[in-house]
Amino acid sequence: ILEAKDLHTLHPGRAQIRAPLAVVAPGTGLGEAFLLWDGHTYRAHPSEGGHASFAPVGEEQVDLLRYLLQHHSHVSYERVCSGGLGIPNLYRFFKETGRYPEPDWLAEELAEAPDPTPVIVQTALKRGEDAPICRAVVNAFLDILAGEAGNMVLKVMATGGVYLGGGLPPRLLEAFDAERFLAIFSGKGRFADLLRNVPVHIILNQKAALLGAARYGLEILSTER
Repeated sequence: ILEAKDLHTLHPGRAQIRAPLAVVAPGTGLGEAFLLWDGHTYRAHPSEGGHASFAPVGEEQVDLLRYLLQHHSHVSYERVCSGGLGIPNLYRFFKETGRYPEPDWLAEELAEAPDPTPVIVQTALKRGEDAPICRAVVNAFLDILAGEAGNMVLKVMATGGVYLGGGLPPRLLEAFDAERFLAIFSGKGRFADLLRNVPVHIILNQKAALLGAARYGLEILSTER
């Protein structure tokens, strides 16, 4: 369904033909799915992987988990890697633990905004030097996304590639550090070499899910005739 113009390849890797594919899609929530070859085409399979327990990597993420456990009995990946929950939680963590100051002008903008996430993201991209806290939030978000993308690949052996969808990855395109992302993505001990060969793509087409649903609907109609 997707054409070359609908994708940005973060890491070309070496895709295995007809191997499983993984999708990690942070938007309002965190969607995760995988695709398996059925002998004729790829079939999508859903999951609730976004609600799996967050596994921190490094001292900062460990502190993040401890901070969130003060407010929630269970900390899922969706609470740290999504627009609806993740970005605001990361912002509060950096602010309330004193890691970064909150500029007065930013506090005013956030107070007036119905949704803090667009303000935080746009500030990180356009005024990051004026508000290091926003840049730190985006960097932490991308680090967590890289780690979870690697986790998803290992869970379904998605050696055909992983696709980063949802609303946030294409909006954060200029913030991606491909080398850093790959290092975290592949930092899985004995399976690092396997992961380094897995292609990583960012889905640019915001209608990808709708196009897939439409195609599936047409397939069902054609088989019923």
